[in-house]
Amino acid sequence: MSASEKAKAKTEQTVGKVEKEVGRAVGNERVAAEGESKEAKGDLRGAKEKGKDALKG
Repeated sequence: MSASEKAKAKTEQTVGKVEKEVGRAVGNERVAAEGESKEAKGDLRGAKEKGKDALKG
């Protein structure tokens, strides 16, 4: 996994998780949903990069 893609995946996961929890804490479902979406996008990016690594090695 390239370092920049790995960093992007972790950043998206972290930002999404924080945004999701803040949205839930203040009762804003839209913010919570956006955070969940960002977290899932980060998960997918990470999985894609792990798949690339598996094919290379």
